[in-house]
Amino acid sequence: MQVCYDKLWKLLIDKKMKRTDLVKQAKISTNVLARMGREEPVSMESVGKICRLLGCTVDDILEFIVTDSIK
Repeated sequence: MQVCYDKLWKLLIDKKMKRTDLVKQAKISTNVLARMGREEPVSMESVGKICRLLGCTVDDILEFIVTDSIK
């Protein structure tokens, strides 16, 4: 399963924020931002910090994409 953060990037554009602003204001590491840029999972703590900063829910910033079928 892959994580897609396209909703987050669009939300940042709407709020006229840069990714570096997100790191500073949400107090997340640059490693977290890099992982998100590669569409890799990050901790729920980091997701929570971003949601608190932006005043949104998890559904507003990410979605899961199923890549494997379970048999």
